[in-house]
Formats: sequence, structure tokens, C-alpha cells
Amino acid sequence: MNIGITGCGGRMGRMLIQAVMATEGAALAGGTEQAGSPFIGQDLGLLVGTETVGAVVMDDARALFEASDVVIDFTVPAATVAHAALAFEIGTAMVIGTTGLSADQQSAVRGAAEKAAIVQAGNMSLGVNLLVGLARQAAELLGPDYDIEVVEMHHKHKIDAPSGTALMLGRAAAEGRGIDHDKNAVMSREGHTGARPDQAIGYASLRGGDVVGDHTVIFAGPSERIELTHRASSREIFARGAVRAAMWCAGRAPGLYSMRDVLGLT
Repeated sequence: MNIGITGCGGRMGRMLIQAVMATEGAALAGGTEQAGSPFIGQDLGLLVGTETVGAVVMDDARALFEASDVVIDFTVPAATVAHAALAFEIGTAMVIGTTGLSADQQSAVRGAAEKAAIVQAGNMSLGVNLLVGLARQAAELLGPDYDIEVVEMHHKHKIDAPSGTALMLGRAAAEGRGIDHDKNAVMSREGHTGARPDQAIGYASLRGGDVVGDHTVIFAGPSERIELTHRASSREIFARGAVRAAMWCAGRAPGLYSMRDVLGLT
């Protein structure tokens, strides 16, 4: 599998390069950075401090998609939408880890999946995707007497809130409860809020330091509280999961898939 990486000069991009290099059957097709980046023209292997691999950083996303079997995208929503349009046009598979997409941007991704296999997840780790399944099951079994709250914490540089992973967990809980997530989600609380609505799914976002990602789903019921928690200690888990998803795309029919599909958890 020839794998391309958008935004390859960033922290996540470099981890993805290393993960591809460590994966049997995977090869680096190239990477992209914005025009004017000092990384343009540099070999991806040298970018991460190893030997040359014969694939370089470029500023031409179209060329990357044409050279790749699958492209991994952990960038920003506007760039992801532009890349999804290339996936639609060229038919190149895509793995999307970008979070914070608007409804219109998500619609564009769904449209691209009509012509290309696209794996999209707010979190690529095995542990988190197991947690998603547990949150759904707990919400279904515990019933409406247990209030649902999702708490997440990330490093101070994260630009979107709640995190994509928190939303994955909240939506899984809503599915288990049999309610509409968007109609019941409470993204913030301030001032005189009144009593908590019975079916609410509340979110709290904390930011600080270099926290990779902590997520807890709380089920608060009569005389007891159940908390399901995942803590990430390194972004390597996301890179490994993304490359696993990229390899899974080989020969896959067009469609919008999740990490639960990749891991056989659906």
C-alpha cells in the first residue's frame, strides 16, 4: 500500500511517517505541507531522522492523491474538505482523523465517500473504540435513571471542543439510550441553568499542559455512579490505528467507514 500523509511536517504527521515505515506491506508515497514550508522537497525519512525512503514533501495535494493508494489526513477541517474533493475526483482512499468539522463539511466528506473508501473517526485508538462500545451498552442497560456526562481534557493547543472522541462517546450513549443526540446534547453550562433535563447528555471540556487525551463517560444514578475512562499517554496510538485503517482500505468499496468497521467491532 502506497500511503500519503497530508500535513506531514507536524507532530502527528511525523508519527504517521514513522508508523508507516514500521508497517510491513506499507510504503510512503509522499507528504504535503503548505506552500513555502521549509520542509518542501525534503525526504520523509530524513524528516523523522532516519534513512532516505525516496518519497518527499510537496505542496501539491493532487499529485499526492494521484501517487497514493490511500491518504491519511490529520489536518484542519477546511483542508480535509479540499482533500476529500480530491478523493472523490481521483478515487483515492482516505483515512480522516481531523475533528471539528461543521455539518456542511461533514456532508462533503459523505459525498466523497460515494466514489472512494473513506475511514473517518474522531479517535483511531483500539482502546477508545472499545470504550465507545461500552458506553453504548451501559447507556442501554442502565436506562433513563442514570444521567450521562462526558468529560474530556486535552493539551492547551487543541483548537476544537468538545473533542471528536467526546462526541463519539456521547453519540454512542445516545444511541444506546435510544434518543436523538443533537437534540439532547448540552455543550456548556453557565449561570442560572435550572434543573438538569432528564435526557440530557452533558459535556465538559478541560484544556491545559501537554495532555494527549483523557475521556470519561459518567453515568450518575440513584446512590451510585459508574465512570468509564480512557487515558492516552502518547499520540503513537492514533498513528498506529490510522495506518491500520489505511491498510484495511485495500480493495475496499467506496463508502464511509469507521474504526469500528476496521477493528471488526460493528
